[in-house]
Formats: sequence, C-alpha cells, structure tokens
Amino acid sequence: MADSLRRLINNESCRILQEKLENWYKDYHINSCDQNLNRCCEIIEMNSMIQGQLFTILNQTAREGGHYAGVETIKSRLLPWLGTCFSSTTSGRPFETSLSLIQESIEKERQLREFASTRNHELQQLEKELNSTRLQLTLVQQDLAEAQMALEDTKTKSATTLLAAEDEIVHLKAALKASQAQEESALRNLDRLNDYEQQVQILKDEIAILGAQKSVLHSRLARSRSPSPRPCRSRSPSPLPLRSCSPGRARLTNAARHAHLVARFSEIYTQERLDAQNLLRTYIDDLEIVQRIIYVAAVESFHAAKMAFRQFKMRVRKTLSLTYSGPESLEDTVLDYIVRHEDLYDVQASVNEVIRAMNINPKISFPPEVDFIMISSLIRELCRVAFSMQTLVPPLDIAFGADGELFNESKYRRSYDSDFTAPLVVYHVWPALMENDSIIVKGEAVSKRGALWSRRSRSKSRSRSRSMSPILSHSASPSRTLLPRSRSPSPIRSGSPRPALNTSNTSDCLGPCAFT
Repeated sequence: MADSLRRLINNESCRILQEKLENWYKDYHINSCDQNLNRCCEIIEMNSMIQGQLFTILNQTAREGGHYAGVETIKSRLLPWLGTCFSSTTSGRPFETSLSLIQESIEKERQLREFASTRNHELQQLEKELNSTRLQLTLVQQDLAEAQMALEDTKTKSATTLLAAEDEIVHLKAALKASQAQEESALRNLDRLNDYEQQVQILKDEIAILGAQKSVLHSRLARSRSPSPRPCRSRSPSPLPLRSCSPGRARLTNAARHAHLVARFSEIYTQERLDAQNLLRTYIDDLEIVQRIIYVAAVESFHAAKMAFRQFKMRVRKTLSLTYSGPESLEDTVLDYIVRHEDLYDVQASVNEVIRAMNINPKISFPPEVDFIMISSLIRELCRVAFSMQTLVPPLDIAFGADGELFNESKYRRSYDSDFTAPLVVYHVWPALMENDSIIVKGEAVSKRGALWSRRSRSKSRSRSRSMSPILSHSASPSRTLLPRSRSPSPIRSGSPRPALNTSNTSDCLGPCAFT
C-alpha cells in the first residue's frame, strides 16, 4: 500500500490535473466548443485514473485491516458519497465533506471578523481625521472672515490716505510752482544786480583812468607853461593813483581757470561740435567734408582769438604804461586787467575773421547756396575759450596738424571708422590741446590706407570759389574786404597788408568801455 501511495505522489498526477484545470480556465473563452469538450474529457480521464489508483489504495488498506476492519468507515463515508455522486446528475458540483465545509466556514468567519475589526479601526481613524479636518476648516473660515474684515479696513484706510496724499500733492505742486517762480525772480534780480555791479565797477575804473589821464595832461601843461627849466624837472603833485584791478588775480585764479577752460574745451567737443555736425549734414552728405569744416573752424578760431588777444594786450599795455606806478610789474597788471574785463573782447569780429578765412580755405568745400555763418555759434564759443586760454600762465594752444602726418598715439585718438593699422593721418576731426609741449587733451583723427593719395588726386580737379558768394557779400561788413590773411603768428611776416591800429585815442582802441 505504501508503495502504491509513493508511486501516486511521484507521478504528480494531482499537480498535472491542477495545471490542466487552470489552463483550461484561462483558455475557456478562447477555445471552441469541441476544444473545451476535449479538455474536459482529458481532465475526466486523468481524474478517473487518479480515482482508480485511490480505490486500489483503499482496497489494499481495507485488506490489510482484516475481514471486518474499516466497515464502519466505508458505510458512513464511502457509500453515502458514492450514492450522492451517482444520484446527482444536474448540479455538476463536486461533493464536499462536512468537515471541509465546517473548516471553511470557520475560516471564513475568522477572516470576516478580522476584516470587520480592520474596517472598524479604519472607520474610527477616518472619523478622527474628519473631525480634525472639520476643526481646521472652521479655523480657516474664521481666519478668512478676519482677513476679509482686515482687507475692508485696509481699503478704507487706503482710500482715505490716497485722498489725503492727492491733496498734499496738489498743495506741494502749487508750492513748487511758487518757489520756482520766486527762484526765477531771484535769479533775474541777481543777474541784474551783477550787471549793475559790473557796470558800476567799469564806470569807476573809467573815472579813475580819466582822472589819471587828466592829471598827466595837467602836469604836461604845467611843464609847457613853465619859463625856467628847473621847474620842468620838478614834478607836479602825483597823479591820482590807479586803482588796482585785484592785484595778482590772474595768477591766483590761474589753476581754477585752467581746469574750467580744459573742461569747457572738452564740452565743446561733445556738444557744440556734434550740433554743428548734425546741422551741416542736412546740407552735405559727405561726413569727411563736414568734419574737415569743423576742424578748420576750430583752427581758425584759435588763430583769430590769439591775434585778437595780442592786439588787445598791446592796447591795454599802451594805455596803462602812461599812468601805471604800482608794486607789481606792468605785464601782471595788464594780464589782471584782461582777466577781469574779458567781456570787452569783440568776439563777433573774430567770428567774422574766421568765416572769411574759411571761405578762402582750399581744403574744404561747401554748397554755394549756404554760408559758414550757420555754424557761428560753434565758432563764437571756440573764440571765447581760445581767448581765455591766452590769459593762462602758461597759455594753452592747439597742436599743429597736417594731412599725411604720422599718426601719434599720444596726440590723437582714431575715429571709429579709421583703419587702426594705417600709419598716416588722412584728415583731422578735432585738434589736440597743448600746454607748452605736452598734450593735455587728445584730439581725434582719421587714418586709412591709400585714402590720402586718392583724395589728393581728386583735390587737384576740385574747383571752389566762395569769395563772390551773394550771401557772403551780404553777411560781411561793407567796410571790410575778403582779403586772404597770413597764417603766420607774426604780422610782420604777413604777406597781406593789415590796417594799422589807431592808437591816438583810447576810446577808439577799446570800444565803448575804457580800460581801468
């Protein structure tokens, strides 16, 4: 019997039967009816084989127990089962023993109790979480209500503050307009006061000069009327002392004026030069011609201002040398006077001189329907700065520049459209500012390879005549002719004649205001 049972276990018939049942269950809906029937028959055959083996083992076991052993068991279990199996033809459900049913029911009841306890526990946890969420929701609702109340309060306060701020802004704007009006009125009054003080000072200086001249004339008249030579050697009472025009003013303010003039020169480069360039570009498309015109204007402005300064200085020295008797040198007194009375400089005459020089300059060309007077504001500012630079110790001047010169990094900087490898300067955009032999402000130049010779060949065929322009004839003074002037700083070497200065009368030399 044991051998038969071992063979049954080793054959794994039960495991194969179980696998066939599972495979049939998976493929049941896929298979056809014939296939499902064949599978069922195979399983029944295998089941019958297993049952046959089990009945064999049952027979052997009962035989080993004797003639009457196992009778009760067969009667109570096997026979009822066999009767039930053969009598039940419609249910199709396999027979289950009462013990397995009881065990399954007990197991299901245990699982049900465990599941119920688990569900109760989860339900309690959910109830706790729900209560906590409800509490949090209540707190959030309270916070939201408080926030809404705070928002309404803030809106009310903001509206009130905004109205107050608008009223304050209106008052401040009104106060600002009033203060600006007061400031403008005060500035106008201050300007008038400064003009009055300047006029009073000029009149006082004129009175002092006239008194000194009167004293000199009286002394000369007394010497001419005296019959003996001895009284001629005795001087008349000393003339009225010439009021010192702030002794040492030029030297004391030299550093401040130097810094101001250098800054003003740079400011003209960045502002007035660009304004004049934009104005000229409306009539001239070639940027090179425009930049050449502005450079020539700068050079001619410095030349005209230096010539005017020399003439101005000569007239002042001639006038003050008649009556000056002070502790300082005559040159310092003359320079102090010029520094204090720079407003006597006739800048319009220099502007006219610059325009006349530009009209006959062969390096620049200009449309005949317009005139250089349109950039007179730039020329005027350059003349003023150049004249003031001559009053410094030492004076400032612009560096000499010529087309085709070797480019000097310490003297010029290249323009944006230059060839940075070219060694020669094609033309200049702005002159460099010098003090003695040192550069203090760099100029600007354009350098390009091969452009210099091509422009020289084109300039030979260029013809330009502006001296007979109808606009120039109207803009120039009728008493002055358009004569080419010499570029030499000394009037002695000038090839063109210049009108002699009338020094017989001080008022003719100095204009409406006499020197002090």
